Order: sequence, then C-alpha cells, then structure tokens
Amino acid sequence: MGQIDHFRLLDTGIHSAEYNMALDEAILMHVARGDIPPTIRFYAWDRPTVSVGYFQRIDRDVDRERVRARNFSLVRRMTGGRAVLHDKEVTYSVIVPGNHPYAKASVIESYRQLSLGLCEGFIALGVQAEVVSLADESERTKYSTLGSAACFDSPSWYELVVEGKKIAGSAQVRAHNGLLQHGSLLLDLNPDDLFDVLTFRSEKERERVRKEFDERAISVRQLTSRNISYQEAVDAFASGFARGLHLELSPMTLTEQEEKDAVQLMHEKYMSDSWNLRR
Repeated sequence: MGQIDHFRLLDTGIHSAEYNMALDEAILMHVARGDIPPTIRFYAWDRPTVSVGYFQRIDRDVDRERVRARNFSLVRRMTGGRAVLHDKEVTYSVIVPGNHPYAKASVIESYRQLSLGLCEGFIALGVQAEVVSLADESERTKYSTLGSAACFDSPSWYELVVEGKKIAGSAQVRAHNGLLQHGSLLLDLNPDDLFDVLTFRSEKERERVRKEFDERAISVRQLTSRNISYQEAVDAFASGFARGLHLELSPMTLTEQEEKDAVQLMHEKYMSDSWNLRR
C-alpha cells in the first residue's frame, strides 16, 4: 500500500482475559460499522492466560485442573489456531472493516501484509526478524512439526521468525463484516508454564513435543539478553506498523459504547462455560 492509511492507535494496558477478548470483538463490531476508524490495539494480561482457538477442543488439549492450580486464566478466542500462553508478551490486534484492502485480500495475503509491520517492530527492538512464507513445499518441509496443542511449535503461512525460530504467533477471523488479526509478541518465554497445562497422551509425547517447541520458538530476551518493558515494546511496534504498513497512527481512547459493549460481551460470552467449554 503506497499511500498513507489512517488508523486509530489504542494502548488499553492490562486487563483480564475475558475483557481482553471481549474488547477485541467489541472494537471489531464498531470498526466494521464505520463508527470508528481502523484500529491497532496493544494490550497485556492481568495474569498468565491460556487462550484456545475457536475450533480447539479444551477437554482434549488443556488440563483445566492444572490451569486452576496455577491460578492461570482460560478463555476461548474468536480466532482459530492452537493454545497460547499469554504472559511475558505484548499482544496486538489489527481491526479493519470489510471494505478495507486487508479484509478484501486473501487470508494468506493479509497475513503477509500485516507481518511487514510486525517485522519492523522487532527490528526496532534490535531483533532481525524476517517474514517466512510457507507457500512452497520446501519451506513447509523445513518448518514441519509433529503437531501439538501449542501455537508456537511451527510458523503459519506467513510468520515472523528469527534464526529459524518463531517469535510471534497470530490468528485471524473475518466476522461482523470486518477483519480481526491478533497475536502474541514474545518478550520472554517460559515453555514449562505452557506444557504444564497442556494434555498429552503420554509423558514421552510431552517430552518429544516440548523438545520440538524449544527448537521452534524464541523470545526477544533470549535474542537480546534485555528485559524489554511493555511500554518500550508498544512504542517499537507502533512505529513498526506505521513504517511497515505506511500508516498514520492517531493515539485515541475507547468510545463509551465500545467499553459498554465489551463489558456486555465479557459477561454474556467470554466468562461463560457455554462459550469457553463449547468444544
């Protein structure tokens, strides 16, 4: 996109898992209706949270007893993909109406375009990330995986990798006549926390998948030996999106109606077993 595109920039800070997911959906609804501009949002979580993909089976993939024992949150996303442990990260969402070029592009192409902004954000933090395409068979073979319930064990069609390891995980949905892509930007990584709450058919399988995970995922701290603060990361990725996607970002706040709708969605949907345990 050669010309400058105007987006709203939100930094909503730390909230509960249920509110974070509800707010992404509430913003999507209002952006799609044209009430507010296309939006890039950054946020964090009030405690470690396992988010599972829309199509994922919790009873098969997640040990809910272990989640409770560790005082983690558990929530289902409206996007697809596998389980993610949100903890030492910055989470982003990009939300556009259905008539925006990102939404009119194919899923694969929109991933590619948005990855350019993420890549610039990592570069701003001193991490030489690159956008990897799995469109050809040789790259798919290179990044093939045994498969597990965990999101970060292999890149998707277009992902951010450093030295062959995944450093960001994203998921996308087209709903409410708009597009939402959100994802985790790993500032630090403790796989023990994630693998403690996932279920496996045997300990041997757990160990095998854990070993593969270590070979597939990496964090900013591991690459730079720096503890990047939330604010430093938000600033870097905001500038990265602006530079990589040719955006003009206008810092704004939530509208009163967005907040109201988010609270309603939180109580009626994201806090309910009928949503979170639906599969």
